[in-house]
Amino acid sequence: MIGRVPNSDEIARIDSEHLLTTELKPADLLFVFGTRDGVKERIDAAYHLWRDGYCRWLIVSGGLTPGSDMTECHIIKAGLVSLGVPADSILEEHKATNTGENVIFSLPIIDAHLGLDTIRTVICLGNLWTSRRYPMTLHRHWPEPEKMLVVVNHYETPNALWHTDPELCARVLSEWDKIQPYMANGFIAEWPQ
Repeated sequence: MIGRVPNSDEIARIDSEHLLTTELKPADLLFVFGTRDGVKERIDAAYHLWRDGYCRWLIVSGGLTPGSDMTECHIIKAGLVSLGVPADSILEEHKATNTGENVIFSLPIIDAHLGLDTIRTVICLGNLWTSRRYPMTLHRHWPEPEKMLVVVNHYETPNALWHTDPELCARVLSEWDKIQPYMANGFIAEWPQ
């Protein structure tokens, strides 16, 4: 079955409003949202951001997923440490099962180890298709720091051609369709402002 096919106007809106890119500069914290898709790409992206001096501290958030006895956090942190990121530079959150929980469960951990008031800039790292929902969720619960966004795409389809790959297109549209209901329910906040 073929899913919804976006027209050129919707593609343009999604490109400009949802699949945002931000200027990247060194940040106080890299917030690595857990995943079960494209784990290697997520680890590589986080490692390169750390190696290239874009962060000193990282928090990896993600709980158990069906079929695994290790949390997303455990898997991603182990991959980062194997590449050379110091284990004591990585804060851990092991319970989250969705983006909202990633943020809600991570904030007390960040506060206990670093102090929320010491963090002025955060880079959000997640999947292309979810894009702006990461910083929007973070902004809802922690509006003070400046947020930047880095996304990972483990599909062979380039980011700009997301609408040409049926599976990637379906994922982007699913996330795009969540924005307004999530805003109405107070799960996310408008970002950037």
